[in-house]
Amino acid sequence: MAKKVGKKFAWVIKNFSSLQCKICYSVPVLIADCKWSLQAFPNGNDVDYLSLYLQVADFESLPCGWRRYVKLRLTIARQKSLGWGFRYMIPLTTLDDEKEGFLNNGDLEVVAEVDVLEVIGTLDESEESNGSLKEASLGKEYMDVNGFQVLPSQVESVRRIFERHPEIAVEFRAKNQHLRQACMNFLLSLIETLCQSLEELTNEDLVEADIALTYVKDAGFKVDWLEKKLDQVKEKKEKEKSDLAMLQETEENLLKLKQKCSELDALAEERKAELSATRTPLSFYDVV
Repeated sequence: MAKKVGKKFAWVIKNFSSLQCKICYSVPVLIADCKWSLQAFPNGNDVDYLSLYLQVADFESLPCGWRRYVKLRLTIARQKSLGWGFRYMIPLTTLDDEKEGFLNNGDLEVVAEVDVLEVIGTLDESEESNGSLKEASLGKEYMDVNGFQVLPSQVESVRRIFERHPEIAVEFRAKNQHLRQACMNFLLSLIETLCQSLEELTNEDLVEADIALTYVKDAGFKVDWLEKKLDQVKEKKEKEKSDLAMLQETEENLLKLKQKCSELDALAEERKAELSATRTPLSFYDVV
């Protein structure tokens, strides 16, 4: 049973504790312009965890070039913390735990929150009927740059990469266009990360940048130039850390000096007053 609540929908898996099937599915729910369903592995997807997945219903019938970029959050009802879905959702050993209390009379409730961030391609019947959907999706939504299908917003950046580094993809192995797009998106995201200001760039960002660099290198991209840039950014980040420490020390010393100066100013005024009193001449009446 699945029920929709705004962009959220809840799925109550009946008699979860006694399920024997490997995979079970929720009833499809319409969000944005397509139907979505949840897929659960009650005994784990080759792991000792409850595995949960979001998928588009009837995805096998979708046209080439059809895409949806979404933000997903999955929650187990009565769970104390939130978890992002997929294979390692929650350990199977804790589902029946008395303290956690995930099962309610043997049922398990899953709440999915789906935000559709970007729509690419449509399911317009007129396009499907005349067989032009594939052409429309690829022709209008994507452009070819050196054998890579990229979004119009990415064209200039990808062309610039190939102009500056024409050998970047000579050893690229993936032939599947979806994988090629994914690798190119990784590359563009990595470059975008390196273009962030040092104030915004975190150490976690640099760790993820290392992972992304390894990914694109393993895919076959020749990115020695990018690796050097990443090393330069790491060095600048370390120097920023050192500069910040030195600046803080300098500002602390300056504050101490300002306080000392303020104290010396007050002492000088006091000494001036004493000197003025000392220099005051005696009056006639003081002498007489």
